Amino acid sequence: MNKIRVGMGFDVHQLEEGRPFFMGGVQLPGNKGAVGHSDADVLIHAICDALLGAANLRDIGFHFANTDQRWKGMDSKFFLKEVTRMLHEKGWRVGNVDCTIALEKPKVNPHIDAMKKTMAPLMNIEEDDISIKATTTETLGYVGREEGVNAYAVALIFKDS
Repeated sequence: MNKIRVGMGFDVHQLEEGRPFFMGGVQLPGNKGAVGHSDADVLIHAICDALLGAANLRDIGFHFANTDQRWKGMDSKFFLKEVTRMLHEKGWRVGNVDCTIALEKPKVNPHIDAMKKTMAPLMNIEEDDISIKATTTETLGYVGREEGVNAYAVALIFKDS
């Protein structure tokens, strides 16, 4: 019988003119990018938190603190690969992840396949095991004013008991 756990992750980053914008390991076009200690990939950060939470391994900030200069400007794909490695060390495997991004622009849908193709091998899963949805906030709040971006993720992990 398999042991199954579910975790939930959330991340938010401010948007700023003139910065590159990374989402799901892919650089998106546009004039604004997310601000953060690493590359500020809000989607990967939310997924990492969902996976870590499911395995009861704290959160991304515990393992990759934004006060640690080793992670300054770091490509978030490194974090996702390391989180997957941490899970494997405890006997866990990723089953699937389901994500929602809240962002006014740029449009995310044209980039979803590239994000899935980029992230799947980092988690040792198939592209079909990653669901990414995008929404706006209908111009409400900081997301609606294009001041920030949110990502939510739910992850299922399992191991043979």
